[in-house]
Amino acid sequence: MGGCSAKPAAAPASAPASSARAALPHSGAPKVDHPLPASVLSGDPCQSALTSDQLAQILGTVPQGEPDSIDGLGSSCDWHADASVSVSYVTQDHQGLSAVYRNAKPQTSVWRVFPLIQGFPAVGYVSRESKLGDICTVSVGIADSVSFDAGLILSRARKDAHADPCELAARVAGMVATNLRRKAGS
Repeated sequence: MGGCSAKPAAAPASAPASSARAALPHSGAPKVDHPLPASVLSGDPCQSALTSDQLAQILGTVPQGEPDSIDGLGSSCDWHADASVSVSYVTQDHQGLSAVYRNAKPQTSVWRVFPLIQGFPAVGYVSRESKLGDICTVSVGIADSVSFDAGLILSRARKDAHADPCELAARVAGMVATNLRRKAGS
């Protein structure tokens, strides 16, 4: 896999915490039938989301992760090489995929419901703001109230080969889900 050097867009924040919360899931989001504990998303995604071997497989190198936080959503990590990968642990809005369906779906040029990724519901999307269409985010619900995002920006070579950024981001999401299952002991 490979990409440019801009950061994938995060899903828009959900409604303020003071607003009434709908029962989960809502807005068309699927129920997570076999959830992981939210605690698997604790800590720094730079340390737990992807292994060095997985980063080498995705990017062809093992760059240093750059930690970040997304106001109102949770922590994230970005890895930049010829391509870029971003993983965000969405733990603070307590809406899981429901927030993605409600907030991100109306703002997308591409919306794709994936088959279960490691047993978890997932959607891939490209924001209308992505002029080139080379940035895809895959959101995976590991419980009805928490999720993670795996974003990928294609390398020039992948872009020139017309690679599907959502298919590649889904593979990254599968790696993250495997690591989270391992962390949970399942």
